[in-house]
Amino acid sequence: MKLPSLLSRRGVIAGATTLGLMMTSAAAMADVVKVAGIFTLPVEQQWISRIHIALNAAQERGDIEYSYSENVSNTDYERVMREYAESGVNLVVGEVFGLERAARKVAADYPETAFLMGSSFAPQEPNFSVFDNFIHEPAYLSGMVAGAASESNVIGMVGGYAIPEVNRLMNAFMEGARETNPEVTFLVNFIDSWYDPPKAKESAFAMMDAGADVMYAERFGVSDAAVERGAKAIGNVIDTSADYPGTILASALWHMETTVDTAIAAVAAGSYAAEDYGQYSYMAHGGGSLALDEALVSADVVAAVKAKEAAIMDGSDSITVNDEAPVSDN
Repeated sequence: MKLPSLLSRRGVIAGATTLGLMMTSAAAMADVVKVAGIFTLPVEQQWISRIHIALNAAQERGDIEYSYSENVSNTDYERVMREYAESGVNLVVGEVFGLERAARKVAADYPETAFLMGSSFAPQEPNFSVFDNFIHEPAYLSGMVAGAASESNVIGMVGGYAIPEVNRLMNAFMEGARETNPEVTFLVNFIDSWYDPPKAKESAFAMMDAGADVMYAERFGVSDAAVERGAKAIGNVIDTSADYPGTILASALWHMETTVDTAIAAVAAGSYAAEDYGQYSYMAHGGGSLALDEALVSADVVAAVKAKEAAIMDGSDSITVNDEAPVSDN
């Protein structure tokens, strides 16, 4: 048999190499998890943005192919879930507060699709996992800062809705404030909206008129009111200190990367199961942290906060999860 020429051999080798690269690339593409996000609010909204940022980071690493739908109404949510499941996505991520029954029915109809949903309730076999914003630990730490900062001993708190996801953060914040200032009292109001800055701002003004000199800004609009009145504020979920310089003392931050990455890895490994992912929002897992403006907070308070944080991280101290609706002291 005649041996191929050197040029021919090179051609064969190059062709084989190209084919190998194509096969490797195809295999890599097959391993990329297809993820869909379904959100009832814009992706810029503070709570939703944490999930969206984590999923975008996974896509930038090449771990997933990510598509999403935002501003999906509760009445349309089930249809959108079904459309994504029918399209062959591997993992659906979203929030189902207020439409639990419909969402869980969809998950039951598509057992081969993984669902990871923000929910106050338990997982559902075989494929419906839940997560929640358990950032009560940094909320407590931010409360320590607020309590020490209040000179009037009155702190105002404006929340969206009195649901567990909000209540647990506000209660932890209040307990933290009481640690550094046992004399502090609270004014609490819920505006019954996830996004109504003018209404939140109006509520904050009323509280400051009643003596509050530190405001807990669970909703947008509160920090704006604090700026106008020269009060201080505590942020929530995201760090807005750059937008309100000299006003935001501290913020309890939520990070969804660990939650999202754990779910993606399980789907890729074929080991995804119905689980409670809430633990991944704890500080020990990197799901929560405290942003602290040390230029606005005294050194002794910074030291106390950092000592408490260290105790939380090493497990020698813990913060109680209290989902009951907080109320004003007077």
